[in-house]
Amino acid sequence: MDLGGVDLDSLFGLGDESNPLMMLVWILPIILFVFYGQRIQLMVTSGDIKKSISRLDGYRAESESELVGFVRGRAGGGSGADPAPRIGQFLDYFTIMPVDMDPAGLVGKVQHVVRSREDHTRRHVRSLCGGMGEDDLSRTQTLLEIASTLRLLHRAVNHMYLTAKKQKNFPLILPLQMMLPFLMEQAKALRDAVPAFKAGQPVGDGIGPMVVGRMMSGVAAKSEAAFQTVWCESSVEGRTVYLMKARGPNSAVGRPGEGVRNLASGRSLDAIITVDAALRMEGEKSATVARGFGAAMGGIGTERFHIEEVAAERGIPVFAVVVKQTVGEALGLMTREIAEKADEARSHVLSTILENTEEGQSVLVVGVGNTAGVAQ
Repeated sequence: MDLGGVDLDSLFGLGDESNPLMMLVWILPIILFVFYGQRIQLMVTSGDIKKSISRLDGYRAESESELVGFVRGRAGGGSGADPAPRIGQFLDYFTIMPVDMDPAGLVGKVQHVVRSREDHTRRHVRSLCGGMGEDDLSRTQTLLEIASTLRLLHRAVNHMYLTAKKQKNFPLILPLQMMLPFLMEQAKALRDAVPAFKAGQPVGDGIGPMVVGRMMSGVAAKSEAAFQTVWCESSVEGRTVYLMKARGPNSAVGRPGEGVRNLASGRSLDAIITVDAALRMEGEKSATVARGFGAAMGGIGTERFHIEEVAAERGIPVFAVVVKQTVGEALGLMTREIAEKADEARSHVLSTILENTEEGQSVLVVGVGNTAGVAQ
């Protein structure tokens, strides 16, 4: 090939298989990737992970700043002292789960540890924010949990990254690379949830309490079923219907498992229906309502254990009505599409009652989720 008087074929040896220059052009990259390919890949992957860690650190700092600002703005730290040092100290608290070598009685031990932590957190927040009302106290406690979770996520990811980088171990960084998109999705959802909880607005996870709260509307007498959990009695076409949810509009999830156990004591239940948000799969449409079997309830499982144990002991069928959504939608401000599904979910609850019970029988309907901004 002749280009402007320059013979490119002669210059690069095209067509001459024995040209040393062309052999180097092909052989050097092969040698480079054979001996240094893993290190190059580690450098590229490390760069992406480092950017994610920086975003995590930003989420952590932002949530902690919002928490401190919220406390200062509402109560001035109770005694007038700067609340930042005490908040920072509490954010470093950790929870050690009980030994599980002998599973007998493990649920009770886990429940004891978790509730002890919740009680301690509540006392800490109350001493920190002595001038706040119950609503602001519950919001502060939720913001504290969000900030603590984001700090833990940042530390865990940063630890795995620095360990792999220190040892120049690419296989060690692979699990982090695979988990990181899911961790970042959860972290972003937590960060985006802060404004909603600060304002006391409903979040996507509150669709269950919203459905049951609307069914409670008009019923004057509401009683305490368990800590931060209320119930009332209603009727649907000759069926006695017990309605239960966390007490709103505080930011609380209550103790629905304990509430079910207490309510079932001395009463005959013919069905239990749980209403909750559920994570949708990729490809599914958000804000779709589905029905199923079993107790629809997240968390560590202690509350669901109580419901399942009561149902198994008495042979009570357990049904579920869920509204599907993403992690971001569940933790963030409730979208209009999800809120508009409350009436459809209520229709599914009523259909489940009529299809599975007869006149004169009793049904317990439990609204599961955070009831921030949702009254009863």
